[in-house]
Amino acid sequence: MANTLQPLPRIAAFEKLGLGLFVHWGLYSQLGTGEWTWKIHERPRESYYRLAETFTAADFDAEDLARTAKNAGMNYIVLTTRHHEGFSLYDTCNLNTYDAPHSPAKRDLVREFVDACRKYDVVPFFYHTTIDWHWEDRQTFELSEEDFKRYLDYLCDSVEILCKNYGKVGGFWFDGNWSRPQSDWQLDRMYGIIRRYQPDAIIVNNTGLEHLGEYGHPEVDSVTFENNAAKPMDRSHSKKYVASEVCKTMNAHWGHAENDFAFLSPHNLIERAAHSRGCGANFLLNIGPEAQGRIPDYERAALAILGKWTKLYREAIYTTHPVENLKYPGRDFMLQEGKNYYYFAFDLDRLGDANVTVGTRSSAFRGAYGFMPTVKKAYWLDDDKSEVPVAQKEGLLSFYAAGFPYGMDTVVRVLKIETENE
Repeated sequence: MANTLQPLPRIAAFEKLGLGLFVHWGLYSQLGTGEWTWKIHERPRESYYRLAETFTAADFDAEDLARTAKNAGMNYIVLTTRHHEGFSLYDTCNLNTYDAPHSPAKRDLVREFVDACRKYDVVPFFYHTTIDWHWEDRQTFELSEEDFKRYLDYLCDSVEILCKNYGKVGGFWFDGNWSRPQSDWQLDRMYGIIRRYQPDAIIVNNTGLEHLGEYGHPEVDSVTFENNAAKPMDRSHSKKYVASEVCKTMNAHWGHAENDFAFLSPHNLIERAAHSRGCGANFLLNIGPEAQGRIPDYERAALAILGKWTKLYREAIYTTHPVENLKYPGRDFMLQEGKNYYYFAFDLDRLGDANVTVGTRSSAFRGAYGFMPTVKKAYWLDDDKSEVPVAQKEGLLSFYAAGFPYGMDTVVRVLKIETENE
């Protein structure tokens, strides 16, 4: 629903980032059975702790990670600086020794990550768990309220280190408050630390699968849709303009899983990225590096294909915003920036000889109901030489989308519509 709320500058900047890369990497990656393997597979505590003795990070190349994300069209990366296992990829400055600098890696991997992001003009974000299965050899949900308060001191001290030691960062992505819904997480205190040292940082706190897209604390800047499709935001009763973000993993795990072959196709990734932007949400796509930090082959290849799509339609993806109160056929939608509108067409036909062309999909007639600006010119962004005729009558915009030329299929094709709209 329409609302007069305007985003704070940091939130407006976050929305224009558009696409991001989520990176789940930790001790669990060495086991290759997913990031929750300690808990779900009930692994003995002491044997799990010993994973820190074999964590070398020999294959972790922060510059390669940042460059891969940039080439895929991602403008920010969210790295798991500490996941639920409690092991930190950063120097915890003597809070404990369960961190990368005290492992065989002997490196502050978050420092390398931040430096690489800045080199390749990618905004670094820090994921940080709010639960911990390692602290004082207990899991957070097992703590008494008194011990939980002491744990929060440790958590806040950890967040303060990240705020103070790595320069300006894009934001903090928290996850875990859903584990103790009745407890006081002292969010005013933790978010206050961030605002003191990183006033422009975006704050995200994952509300979990049962509370998708829900608002939380007033300092939260973006809601999340974990592993689900975005929905248009209803800000009609909000006191603050809050952004939205879809975080999506490529298969059934966030961390590396050696025998999980059920990856999303590049076709699916493109559709999901496009749909997220159509709802005004950022799209945060996850990869799970291998044991010592190598980007797996399939994820690298899929990101490269997604990057070809984002490069082709770049001007339509990042700084545009949804157009309200229009109706479209099927899954199509339109985004706008100034006088320019961008029509995202799904499920287009493929042209060619029936004997050699695989399948056609849907009607070639596309358009929007309720579109009032006068159209000057329309053309596919991937073919700006061939103008597409557009008809307008009583709020109906329509055009004939003949389909993809033989040998081409960008999954979602974007038509640029230039108008006389002021």
